[in-house]
Amino acid sequence: MAEMELSPGILARGRWLPEQVEASWSEEPYEPPVAATREADEAIAQLARRGSPSHDGMSTRLAGLRVAQDELHLELQPIRWALRLTSDALGSLAAMCAVRSADGRWLAGHRAEWLASWPGRWALGAGGSVDPGEHPVQTLRRELAEEWSVTPASLSVEALVCSEQNVVLFLGLAWLAPGATVTPEDEHSDYAWWPPDPQSWPPEADGAVRTMGLLLAS
Repeated sequence: MAEMELSPGILARGRWLPEQVEASWSEEPYEPPVAATREADEAIAQLARRGSPSHDGMSTRLAGLRVAQDELHLELQPIRWALRLTSDALGSLAAMCAVRSADGRWLAGHRAEWLASWPGRWALGAGGSVDPGEHPVQTLRRELAEEWSVTPASLSVEALVCSEQNVVLFLGLAWLAPGATVTPEDEHSDYAWWPPDPQSWPPEADGAVRTMGLLLAS
């Protein structure tokens, strides 16, 4: 499988329809360095100590990428889920889908304290890891249904972004139909609808969230 060098920032930017995103899979799981495995083991142990579910298993990493105006092709590979909790997530892939109402407001959820990632923080829409063999677009739809009990009226793929930790975010944008309502699951302790202009968001929209909103709104 082709490998790619990761660096923090935008890896791909466009607006692709779901049918314009292709994904191919390697059958061989990624073999991490021994030090990374030890760090992942300790991260899972820390989750257990603070009472967070340690749902370790297999997830997905981005191994290669081809970008065209009308097509986005992802080369994907199974990887241990807990490696995303380490100092170098090695390209672990997470799907994140921002949600906008028909009048342009943004759905934000306050994440529960027991969660493994971003506990106690506000985040946009829905997100989670990509299951092995799952198309990332399907992950967006699944997370919207699981976290908010909604089906989008329209869905697009907006960008791939690499974090400082080398987690790759597969960013989607969902628009809801007029009159649609959301029902949060227990991953969210509260939720709110933020104004259409990210510059007008409340103080709880921290730097990373606001930056994401500005990217998606542009």
